[in-house]
Amino acid sequence: MKGLRNVWQGFGRAFIVALLILFAAGCASTKVDRVEVDKTIDLSGRWNDTDSRLVSEEMVRDVLDRPWLRDHQVANQGAAPSVIVGTVRNRSDEHINTQTFVKDLERALVNSGEVDLVASSQERMEIRAERKDQASHSSEETAKEEGQEIGAGFMLQGSINTISDRLEGKEVKYYQVNLELIHIETHRKVWLGEKKIKKMVEKKKFWL
Repeated sequence: MKGLRNVWQGFGRAFIVALLILFAAGCASTKVDRVEVDKTIDLSGRWNDTDSRLVSEEMVRDVLDRPWLRDHQVANQGAAPSVIVGTVRNRSDEHINTQTFVKDLERALVNSGEVDLVASSQERMEIRAERKDQASHSSEETAKEEGQEIGAGFMLQGSINTISDRLEGKEVKYYQVNLELIHIETHRKVWLGEKKIKKMVEKKKFWL
């Protein structure tokens, strides 16, 4: 009888816990607050929009402050170099949309006014299709000619890497972004950039 009583007491406690969970779920509500897009919000400690924006702006400032830019201007009567942003590979242990980072890099490059930014290979394919369509359907005065594209002189590419260390609800997330600017004609690397981010994430436990 004592064993049976203990079993029923165990069932009773489990039933109460289940009711508490259901009650908490039933009382949950959703609250949405609009915030400034440039406000830093870290919920999970993962790579986010703030990391992408700040890293891209800092690395573009660094690449434009190096000797390769002045050397190019001197050798080309002050003309701005043409740059294309290539692939940024995600070699981290989490999902990172590298396309948003690429767009942040492109935006920082264009806004600097120091370089001519060339469209990506995928964008060029779409534009070439449009130009081909114009050749068949647009007036001779407005159709854009073939062979007028600007060939990029330099390509910016790189990778995002992470190292994670976890222990008893605490985690250190370390991000390292490496970018390289390569002279397309000679394959010479004219700039190597690196940016590191370290985050301490602590997950608190709640007990019923």
